[in-house]
Amino acid sequence: MRDMDTAERLIEGLPNDIQKRLQTYVKEVTAVFGEQLEGMLLYGSAVRGEFFPGRSNLNILLLVSSYDSAVLKQYSAVHRQWSKEQILAPLFLTEEELHRSAAVFPLEFLEIQEQHRVLAGRDPFIGFHVKTDRLREAVVQGLTSNVLRLRQRYVEGGGGEEATMILLPLSITATLPLLRGVQRLLGRPVLSHSDAVIEDVAAQLKLDLQGLLDCWLLKRGQITPGSHEVPRLFDRYLQAATLLARTVEQLPQSGQR
Repeated sequence: MRDMDTAERLIEGLPNDIQKRLQTYVKEVTAVFGEQLEGMLLYGSAVRGEFFPGRSNLNILLLVSSYDSAVLKQYSAVHRQWSKEQILAPLFLTEEELHRSAAVFPLEFLEIQEQHRVLAGRDPFIGFHVKTDRLREAVVQGLTSNVLRLRQRYVEGGGGEEATMILLPLSITATLPLLRGVQRLLGRPVLSHSDAVIEDVAAQLKLDLQGLLDCWLLKRGQITPGSHEVPRLFDRYLQAATLLARTVEQLPQSGQR
């Protein structure tokens, strides 16, 4: 098992304090799994260069030879500590499960395959192929589900300002991988920076997606809408998300790679 030599060499642009936390995390997780740990990968916003301290999480995939309830319970103690440091509970996968899961969740695993860094062990995505025959279905389902959940969560939060300000960044975070999925369906280059992704999809589909872009700026902390603007921001976002889902649903099958 090769531990992460220096986080700086692996994850360009990630703040130094986050790099150091990851180094400690790698050592602790390696100690828990020992020889059962075959690889440890970081993926998501930290790799794309869009990690915002206090707003973003660190996403980890652990490739293991095997696991059982005792090993997972051991990790739960690690999780209690590291969840406070923005590290989410990892994906635990064996090699076989990785291949099966990629067939069921093509978009998610395309995202990981194309944007990840190895923190320890080997890279299971070398020579790996993700089938895209179910990609269109996954993108359409994801966009539609996000709109339905958005309405539900808004009602659950009573339409309050504080609840909405939490809901919108969470929703745009879930929508952005789907927008990159739309780029794939359109045969477009898959861009890393989210504002460029939103603008590209808007231009290609000839849609007004300013509501999505505004929510991305909200997540980044670049805009701070007042109490009167929050409901209008929600309406713009919901309208754009709904229009996007309907438009992608009508894309011809030939638009898929």
